[in-house]
Amino acid sequence: MRPPRWLLAAALAACALGARGADTDDKPADQGDPDYLQGRKAIEARDWRSAIRLLSSAALRDTRNADIQNYLGYAYRNSGQLDLSFKHYSRALQLDPRHRGAHEYLGEAYLMIGNLPKAEEHLAALRKICLIPCPEYGMLEARIAASRKQ
Repeated sequence: MRPPRWLLAAALAACALGARGADTDDKPADQGDPDYLQGRKAIEARDWRSAIRLLSSAALRDTRNADIQNYLGYAYRNSGQLDLSFKHYSRALQLDPRHRGAHEYLGEAYLMIGNLPKAEEHLAALRKICLIPCPEYGMLEARIAASRKQ
């Protein structure tokens, strides 16, 4: 039995609204902040030290930006500084509880310390946020599955 059209339309609208919780590069403040832009480039180059310095500077000017906090968490995690990584991912989720990237990355960080139940909590959160499959859910789901096989 096919769902009614209004239900499909509502699900698509909710998904579109939920997408704002992901990494959103269309925010004017982000595009205008050179430290944010350079920090993103440093992440792409896997230059964690520069990314942390630049994004920390951007975070001082934009204290309510969940994307900056998420990227800081990512840079700290990849530099091996998990305590600071957890701090920034948590801050990203305080600012935007529906931030898909922060849920995915925080789940991955929990897997790094062997805390499968906490990683599964973030997978469950993504399941509720995404409504239809989203890349963040798929990535965390795959990492959890791989962790279970080990």
